[in-house]
Amino acid sequence: MRISTLLTLVAALAGNIAFNAPVYAVTSSTTAAVDEQSCHFMPVADSGVALRHSQSVGVLYSENTVSTLQYLEHYHSVALNGVKNGALDSRIREAFVNSSDPKLAIDWLKASIAKEFASVTVYDNLDALMQARPDVVVTLDTYNQLVTQRNSKVEARFIATFYDSNLQYIGKAEGLGAKELSSVWVHDKAAPEIAAQIDQQRDLQIHALKQFDASLKALVTSGAVAQVAGN
Repeated sequence: MRISTLLTLVAALAGNIAFNAPVYAVTSSTTAAVDEQSCHFMPVADSGVALRHSQSVGVLYSENTVSTLQYLEHYHSVALNGVKNGALDSRIREAFVNSSDPKLAIDWLKASIAKEFASVTVYDNLDALMQARPDVVVTLDTYNQLVTQRNSKVEARFIATFYDSNLQYIGKAEGLGAKELSSVWVHDKAAPEIAAQIDQQRDLQIHALKQFDASLKALVTSGAVAQVAGN
């Protein structure tokens, strides 16, 4: 494989991608997003509600989550289509594609929350959620940064903030990870070595997601314990 072919893909991945906190607005009526301040959420005021497995949960995606999904979809599309005619080694191509799967984190997070509660519904907006009156409100905030020619830092951040039905703060679950990768386009690297390095992007996301699972379980368990102690 010529290094120029890999450079072509990595350069394409850098195109039209921002690496700071996303600032996109909602572009689809089926995509849920919420700005905590504009919706008058009150994270400083602690709720007396304890989390329980029997509760219904309404989920809203933050603007970060909406734009992170757009970012991953763009990266994934470039990885799939950026280099034509099989010029890129299949192992490297597969590593880029797998590590940018737009559904990996969001599906994992929703499944993780669903394991801990009676029902979970994602809402388009705060008004729709408040009309449905779930027991618990969750804002799901996600952020990913992947490798490009201009960036070697890989990052994954997943945070679910829980509120009661009056939007008073209960607690949060989170999983975080960051790693600096050495350049994937250095000359004389073999394809398996490059692919293994790119695969670290997916490994880091999965590690952060497992952290989130443990954090969420601890949060719900502490709520159940508090409820028992109060009875």
